[in-house]
Amino acid sequence: MTRAPLPRLLAPVLCAGLLLAGCAQDTGPGAAATPAAGGSSSSSVPSPTPSPTPTPTPEEPAELIGGGTEVFPGRRMVALYGHPGTPGLGALGEQGPRESVTRAKELAAQYEPFSEEPVVPAFEIIATTASAEPGEDGDHSRESTVEDLRPYVDAAAEHDVYVVLDLQPGHQDFLSQAQQYEELLRLPNVGLALDPEWRLAPGQVHMVQIGSVDAAEINATTAWLADLTARHDLPQKVVLLHQFADSMITDRHLVDASRPELALVLHADGHGTPDLKMGTWARLQQGLPPGIRMAWKNFYDEDTPTFTPEQTFAIEPRPWFVSYQ
Repeated sequence: MTRAPLPRLLAPVLCAGLLLAGCAQDTGPGAAATPAAGGSSSSSVPSPTPSPTPTPTPEEPAELIGGGTEVFPGRRMVALYGHPGTPGLGALGEQGPRESVTRAKELAAQYEPFSEEPVVPAFEIIATTASAEPGEDGDHSRESTVEDLRPYVDAAAEHDVYVVLDLQPGHQDFLSQAQQYEELLRLPNVGLALDPEWRLAPGQVHMVQIGSVDAAEINATTAWLADLTARHDLPQKVVLLHQFADSMITDRHLVDASRPELALVLHADGHGTPDLKMGTWARLQQGLPPGIRMAWKNFYDEDTPTFTPEQTFAIEPRPWFVSYQ
């Protein structure tokens, strides 16, 4: 089968201190007599009571859609997948940003009756697209600019839709591509997806070989993202790892899912008949490292038939993230 200043009262206090110490005596004409030692003054100078310096209110930490800073288990997500403006690459590309918001919200609402947790609408945006042509940089991957993606990311932020940026790096590595989108990944409701099907080894070509990635490259990418998240005091981020064939992630048992800044999810994105999809679903869970949850993909055209929301959430274990291509 193919296919996350100094106080304002400082001066008055100092003056009062000087007066009490006798350091402010005036010896000029008309000066008031200074009491002798042990004498008393007809009036006393009260020491002003300083008011406390206002404490700056710390800026409230950013939260996830629906509140909180931990992605799961407090919510599930249902996403439109695809590349903006390219209908052939998924449902997200079939309409503009605001229309995609409406469609994602309607899709998530269909899952609400079958979920104990709130269902958050999402976009899974293909940020870098596998290409049959090598391109100017020779990496067989077309990188969208931040400006290209901004309309969808901004529309999502405005309407409480989570965003996952999907990478298909070709001959480039995942970390290098992820770093190109740091500006977007610094936003509180933007996560990352790594798709090893499109991570080519030297000499490989898209659609001829299925790509793969080792655990070390995944861990380098997720460590960078976790550090970024911690440095900017961001809520936990979704990280999707796409897989349908065992060969796509080598040494998968070494994938590090221990960073609290990230919620790792294995995205079973094979298509076909229900029996084929369920077989892949069961196989991918074997030997899955602790701390990684499961995600599911529905295909409008390639699945025969496409699972309904009720059927999708009847799968065991229930998927935490569902995308539609």
